[in-house]
Amino acid sequence: MTDNEKEKKIKITDPKKGLEKGMSWCAYQERCQQEVRDKLYEWGLWPDAVENIIAELITQNFLNEERFAQTYAGGKFRIKKWGRVKIRLELKKRKISEYCIRKAMKEIDADDYMATLKKVLTDYGKKLKEKHALKRKYRLVRYAQSRGFEQDLIRETLVSLDPGSSAGVQSTMRNGG
Repeated sequence: MTDNEKEKKIKITDPKKGLEKGMSWCAYQERCQQEVRDKLYEWGLWPDAVENIIAELITQNFLNEERFAQTYAGGKFRIKKWGRVKIRLELKKRKISEYCIRKAMKEIDADDYMATLKKVLTDYGKKLKEKHALKRKYRLVRYAQSRGFEQDLIRETLVSLDPGSSAGVQSTMRNGG
């Protein structure tokens, strides 16, 4: 960070202005408490003021961990095609309670989840140039795991995509699914 950037960074010392700015920031998009806390500290507010502002934001329903978790999980699943494992880890990283995480995971429909996993595997399979069946299956499994899908569901889906092959989806993927 250069000296000019440091000078341009606005510091807020008045808790009322911090609350107003926090309300505006939370109204723009769902936020978790940790994101808001970090932002308030970044703005230069003192710890007592930060906790009071967070309490006020919760009271006025600008900040709601359960609503954030449900929105986050739904968005990452529908838009980014993430699996439950990755979503859960990201929510834990944001210090969301286990209760809210469980509630958010219930928002993901099981049928949609399996259809998404199938689509992720099929789409990636079309891009793969690997011809060797076992290497191909290994790469598909690794890719789906990196997207946050569960190992057992990945294996079930690979078998359902190509039940005749013990190696998985090689022929199905080459023929376009």
